[in-house]
Formats: sequence, C-alpha cells, structure tokens
Amino acid sequence: MPLYILFCQICIAIIALPIHILYMLGLWDPIAKKAMPYLLNRITKTYNKYMKEYKKELFSNLGDFKGPSGNLKVLELGCGTGANFQFYPSGCTVTCVDPNPNFRKYLTKSLAENDHVHFEDFLIAPGENMPQVASGSMDVVVCTLVLCSVENVDGILAEIHRVLKPGGAYYFLEHVTADPSSWNYFFQIILNPTWRHIADGCKLTKETWKYLEKSKFSDVKYKHVLAPFKWSPVRPHIYGFAIK
Repeated sequence: MPLYILFCQICIAIIALPIHILYMLGLWDPIAKKAMPYLLNRITKTYNKYMKEYKKELFSNLGDFKGPSGNLKVLELGCGTGANFQFYPSGCTVTCVDPNPNFRKYLTKSLAENDHVHFEDFLIAPGENMPQVASGSMDVVVCTLVLCSVENVDGILAEIHRVLKPGGAYYFLEHVTADPSSWNYFFQIILNPTWRHIADGCKLTKETWKYLEKSKFSDVKYKHVLAPFKWSPVRPHIYGFAIK
C-alpha cells in the first residue's frame, strides 16, 4: 500500500479515535446496533428520494413471479426500516429478516404507511443462516444495501437460492467499489478502515457483482450506475435480479 494512502487512513482513524477505542473495548457494537435503526430511518428517506427511479425500475416486474395461487410471497433480507415496501405490488405477502431486533419499531411504522403490503413475520436472524424459512418457499427474495456488510457473501447467496422456489427471483441493489482510476475509489480506500466500524461492518470496496456471477443462479442481470450523491463514497451501485 502506498505510504500516502496509509497516512490518510491514519489521519481519518485519529479523527475517529473514540470510535476505534470503543470498538477495541467491545463497546461500540451494542451502541451501533441501537443507533443504526434511528439513523437509517432518516437516511433511507433521503436515499429513496434520490434512488426512486432506480428502485421503480428494479421492482417493476416483481409481480411476474406470483405463484399459481396468484399470491406473491416475498422474503426481504436485512429489511431495516422497510424502505422498499412502497415499491412492492399490492397484495404481496412479506416476511422480513434482520439480525438487529431494534429495527422492529421502525418496521412497524413503515408497514402502517404501506397497507398494500401484507405482513407475514419478522424473523431475527442473519441472512446466512435462517432455518426458520423453508426451502423453496418464496417467490421472490429482496436484499438491498446488505451485502456490503456481510462477511460470508457466498453463504447468504446460497441461503437465498435455497429458500427460492424454482424459477423464483432474487432482487438486489448494492453500493460497490468504484473505478480504481477515480477519485471516488481513492476516498473509498482511505475511509474504508474507519467506515467499517461506523457503518456496522459495511465495506466500501466490495466487488459484489463477482460473487453474483459465480453463484448458483441460472441467470443474473445487473447494471452499474452512479447514484446521484455528490462526493459520496457510496456512489457506485449495481442493481438487478437473478433467477433460480
């Protein structure tokens, strides 16, 4: 690693020194778990404002995967505050999975604001291990802005593949690493060591599309886009869907 990159990383770490100390003492994680739902509740409103058209395009054919009964069973992993509910088709049944129980309050509020969605259950579990969800039981799995903070991406993709019905679809939208020749990438590199602590394990430089390309899905379609967030380290995104 070039010395100037290391120097910049150290400078950022010094600015965020209290967070690093709390992390080393094992005190930061419980603080982050309680604070994250409150922060995301505010952040996702702004995120949806800027990403609305991308999300509308992404979820436009969600209804095509309804089962023979005409019902659409959706499993959302890392559901957070329910920021995607407004884009779901009317009458779909949603099961939510998140390892952080502190999202429940905000999830309940979001469901009340989106009464076109039928709520099934809220399961507290990591996406890599959710035995509560039967194999081949879901028409669609939605997982957005989650894989950036997952250590075992192959594991969560395998679980998504397991719970989907044959012919079912996995919808994704993730921020990813930038072009290595860009300033965006430079800022991602210098921010990444501290960002991971602040953002609950989120990694700025993950090449998520490579995991998707080598997964078990029969067909993977995605686009690379730059989100309209000026000077943000999370501008580069991919979005699309994969078929089991």
